[in-house]
Amino acid sequence: MSRVLIHAEKITKSFRYWQDRPESIKTVLVDFLRGQFHFGKRVAFTALRDISFEIREGEFVGIMGRNGAGKSTLLKILAGIYTPTSGTIRVNGQLAPLIELGAGFNGELSGYENIFLNAAVLGFGRKATTDAVPAILEFAELGDMIYMPVKNYSSGMLVRLGFSIATHLLAPIILVDEVLAVGDAGFQDKCIRKIHELHQLGRTIILVTHSPESVSEHCSRCIVLDQHEVIFDGPASDGVEHYLKIFSE
Repeated sequence: MSRVLIHAEKITKSFRYWQDRPESIKTVLVDFLRGQFHFGKRVAFTALRDISFEIREGEFVGIMGRNGAGKSTLLKILAGIYTPTSGTIRVNGQLAPLIELGAGFNGELSGYENIFLNAAVLGFGRKATTDAVPAILEFAELGDMIYMPVKNYSSGMLVRLGFSIATHLLAPIILVDEVLAVGDAGFQDKCIRKIHELHQLGRTIILVTHSPESVSEHCSRCIVLDQHEVIFDGPASDGVEHYLKIFSE
């Protein structure tokens, strides 16, 4: 049996925020003079509740859930951006996340310079990055625009560069969000072909999507989130049925 690359056990993530907080210092002063001084109240919101699963080497897993189900929070925990409020997450191997446009990029630097910056953020050394640069440039198809500051890039150009970096460095785990939807149709097809190529080479792929068709066509397994919990974890075709059932209830 293949080894476990990601182990999540009873992951809960809560956020605290201020509700009914005064909008300005002037409001605070006016309320104080009226004897109604208050700072508002802190409210807790649970984005994920007792999430547990394992992902093994070589799997192609789709994660689905409607808006607000907790997908984005789970993605950021997997990528190491958030830490769980409780529970444990273990990732055994380097993970290349493509979860936000321009994540890890410096807008003042050129696309070429950001290749090295983004690779360093992902934990890759200069030699490994230098070796990958020709393939990254060829796949991204940005031409001379690779030498422009990325603050001038369109969302599609950011996707091209970010996806190319994430998939041409030798990370065993690829985490792909629906940011690919902003690219043109031709490049989306190219990305899907690249993802399948990587999967055939033994990479582990985690695809977060709202598209039942994408999960049915590309994934062997599906995890469905709803109301901040896992409601299904199993074969992709059955996962799609559970996902579609959510919207019929």
